Parts: sequence; structure tokens; C-alpha cells
Amino acid sequence: MALNRTVVGAHYGVRGWLVQRLSAVVMGVTMLFFVLALLAARPGDYAAWKGLFSQGWVRVAALLFFLSLFSHAWVGMRDILMDYVKPTGVRLGLQLAVILALVAGAVWATSIVWRA
Repeated sequence: MALNRTVVGAHYGVRGWLVQRLSAVVMGVTMLFFVLALLAARPGDYAAWKGLFSQGWVRVAALLFFLSLFSHAWVGMRDILMDYVKPTGVRLGLQLAVILALVAGAVWATSIVWRA
């Protein structure tokens, strides 16, 4: 029995694989920095939390974390949808819904981090 496979070129999927791995590393490193910052600052009330997030490096680290999270989620959801949802129209509709949700989440996270 012969398999019908469409060859799309060399290194298909390498970019998504790299995004998944690099975003996971970025999230791990930023979580380590946040844990260390929280252990050092020990914020106990709203003013202390606000003071912690008013520092530029904390805001940048939080944004980097959220951007990595959303790119990680996109690659994972895109791959799941490509593997398991076969009708093209349904798959594209679901991918659009995921993109809209991730963009909305990124805008929301950015507004929260920069408002602090």
C-alpha cells in the first residue's frame, strides 16, 4: 500500500519547533527571575506589588514572558488544529479564533503590565 505524501520542502516544521523550545526557555528564565525578585522584595500589599512592577526591568520581563507564552500557545494550537481538524474551512476558522484570542490576551496583558 503506497502512501500519498506531499513534500513541502526541507526543514518543514523546524521554525515552529524552534519557537516552541525558545519560548519555553524564555518563560523558564523569566519565571526564575520573578521568583528571585519576589523572594528579595517580599511584597505583602498592593503598594509593594505596584512598586515592584513600576521598575522597568520587571515590566520588560513580564512582557517578554507574555509574548513568549502567546507565541508558544500559538504554535501548539496551530499544530493541534493542523493535525486533528481536517476540513480546511473549519480549521481556518478555529485558527482565526485562536489568533484573535491570543492577540486580545496580548493586548490585555500589555495594558495591565504598563498600567502598574
